[in-house]
Amino acid sequence: MIKILKYLFSIFKKRIPRNSKTAFIYNKIPEKGKVLDVGCGNNSPRYVKQIRPDVYYVGLDIDVYNQSADPEEYANEFIIVAPERFHTAIDEKKNEYDAVISTHNLEHCNDYVSVLVAMTNALKKDGLLYLAFPCEDSVHFPNRKNSLNFYDDSSHKEVIPYSKTISILKENGMTILFTRKRFRPVIPFVMGLFYEPLGKLLKKQLSFMSATWALYGFETVIIAKKNI
Repeated sequence: MIKILKYLFSIFKKRIPRNSKTAFIYNKIPEKGKVLDVGCGNNSPRYVKQIRPDVYYVGLDIDVYNQSADPEEYANEFIIVAPERFHTAIDEKKNEYDAVISTHNLEHCNDYVSVLVAMTNALKKDGLLYLAFPCEDSVHFPNRKNSLNFYDDSSHKEVIPYSKTISILKENGMTILFTRKRFRPVIPFVMGLFYEPLGKLLKKQLSFMSATWALYGFETVIIAKKNI
């Protein structure tokens, strides 16, 4: 049975899109590394710890958002802070983390620049940052339930400019390892081609493997390494 499970696991890993959040968690975080997940809704504490039970996981958010399981059962630390203290709470722990994850968080922040800088400060030397946020072009995408157009989500505060984000990272001692303004991994993209007629009909973003997002290139993805 164990051999069968290992075999199935190896097949699953091969189908994970390169440079996705899942691939980053599997392959880029060092063994027993310390991870900060900034804006850790949507069951992220459970997801990360199920994939990498060896890591020390710290989740930070302004509320308990869309968690089907108690995040404190999975997180080593689960921190809730007021929105006005969000970036300062990150900045209090400088040079502490081997990896920082921030997926679909920056666009919800009151001051995304301060949050971005604080995340770079939180990393140790050679620490890795994974960023994902709606691309600038998403303001022109079709309106869909579950968000395809940037403005479908009323909690989005500001479109995150790609060039400025890259500049801020470089100014704060980060080297860009991977970047796509519109992330389109192959397998989800192909699935999106098949799903799109149904998505149009239902006016819904079909989220299995983020196929609709991949088809449109909804996400900007940046992976960076701290040099100092």
